[in-house]
Amino acid sequence: MIDYRIVPVTPFQQNCSVIWCSETRKAAVVDPGGDIDRITALIAELGVSVERILITHGHLDHAGGTARLAEKLGVPIDGPHMDDRFWIDGMEEQSRMFGVAGAQTFTPDRWLVDGDTVSVGKATLQVIHAPGHTPGHVVFYQAESKIAFVGDVLFAGSIGRTDFPRGDHATLISSIRDKLFPLGDDVSFVPGHGPVSTFGEERRGNPFVGDFALGRHGA
Repeated sequence: MIDYRIVPVTPFQQNCSVIWCSETRKAAVVDPGGDIDRITALIAELGVSVERILITHGHLDHAGGTARLAEKLGVPIDGPHMDDRFWIDGMEEQSRMFGVAGAQTFTPDRWLVDGDTVSVGKATLQVIHAPGHTPGHVVFYQAESKIAFVGDVLFAGSIGRTDFPRGDHATLISSIRDKLFPLGDDVSFVPGHGPVSTFGEERRGNPFVGDFALGRHGA
């Protein structure tokens, strides 16, 4: 089973998550966008042992602190999909553009593809390639715990932006409807910003991607 705690980071209040195996207390950090001292303070408070960093996509607020945290903790970086390499290679340009100092380019130890798995202690998370917000966006899903870490694909009552380079609205809708919602209405998800929700709540009521919004009343 996986437990988690959220720590909002950066001026964008991005939901960085520290997740851990409840049996072994081995942990991972999902999307350390910045504010590394806040993240390491939470790790110390929880008393967990971080063994890897997981990245959903290459935007500054999700990945800007990755290089510094990986160096500080001495752990490998998994993700995102290689199609987001251009975002990561441009990390320092993103930093200048948004006025957020300290973001650094990095090379993941492992690029992820759809169907991969990553381990956190004795827990296994499934990797789901979910493009649309960015072309290389991935989601981390832990079936036993019924929890998914979805980055900026889906939010409580909203969906990810698609007006950035290589974003695509139709692809994003397909990622949500065809890859995430079938995981089950009872699956909770941690979005990149804002409150936790469930796929069922969003399928029933999300004004952008819900059944009624798309005219799928019998879905």
